[in-house]
Amino acid sequence: AGPGRGALPLLGCLALLLLPLPPTAAEFSPSLDSDFTFTLPAGRRECFYQPMRKEASLELEYQVLDGAGLDVDFHLMSPKGETLVFDQRKSDGVHTVETEDGDYMFCFDNTFSTISEKVIFFELILDNMGEEGEKDQEDWKKFVTGTELLDMKLEDILESINSVKARLSKSVQIQTLLRAFEARDRNIQESNYDRVNFWSMVNLGVMVVVSAVQVYMLKSLFEDKRKSRT
Repeated sequence: AGPGRGALPLLGCLALLLLPLPPTAAEFSPSLDSDFTFTLPAGRRECFYQPMRKEASLELEYQVLDGAGLDVDFHLMSPKGETLVFDQRKSDGVHTVETEDGDYMFCFDNTFSTISEKVIFFELILDNMGEEGEKDQEDWKKFVTGTELLDMKLEDILESINSVKARLSKSVQIQTLLRAFEARDRNIQESNYDRVNFWSMVNLGVMVVVSAVQVYMLKSLFEDKRKSRT
C-alpha cells in the first residue's frame, strides 16, 4: 500500500525506544531501502536514528504529505552530535552523506505549529553497509574455476544479475516516491475541494442576504407612508 493520510506501516526493522526527553527515537536495521509514513502531532518533535558504518552512504528523502502549510523542520546529526543538515519550514528534501561508524540521528520538528498535525513520508537508502554482498561474490567465484571455456562465464551472469537487481531496486524506489507525490497531491486536491465548497456556501449566503435586502428596499420605495385623514 502506498503512503497516505494517517498511514503507519509496520516495518519489521523498526524498534521503538523510549528516551528521557520528549522526542521519541527508532532504529532501522541495516537494510538497503526502508520507507516510513507517520503522523507528527502539532507541537511535537519526532526523532529516529540509523546505525552506519565507515565509508558507507546514507541517502534520506522526506516529504510532507498532508497538513497546513505542508512544511516541517528537519535536522540530521552525526554520531558526534554535529548538525549536518538543517531544513527550516520545508515541504520536502533529499540529502546524501558519507558516513562514519556510529548512530546518525534525524528529527522532524513540528513544534512551530500549535494546531495542525503533519503526515510525513521518508525513505532511507543505504549503500556499502555490510560484507554480505562481498561474501556472496566470493561464493560465486568458487564456481568460476574451470568455466573459462564457456561462452558466458558465471562472472558475466553475476554481473548481469547484479545489474538487473540494481535496476529493479531503483524502479521500486521511484515507484515509492511517485506514490508519495500522488498522496500529497490528492491531499492538496481534497483540501482545495473543501475550501471551494466552504466559500461557495459563503457566497450563496451573501447572495441570499443581498437579495432579501434589495427586495425589502424596493418594497419600501413603493409603500405609501402618508396618513389618511377621516
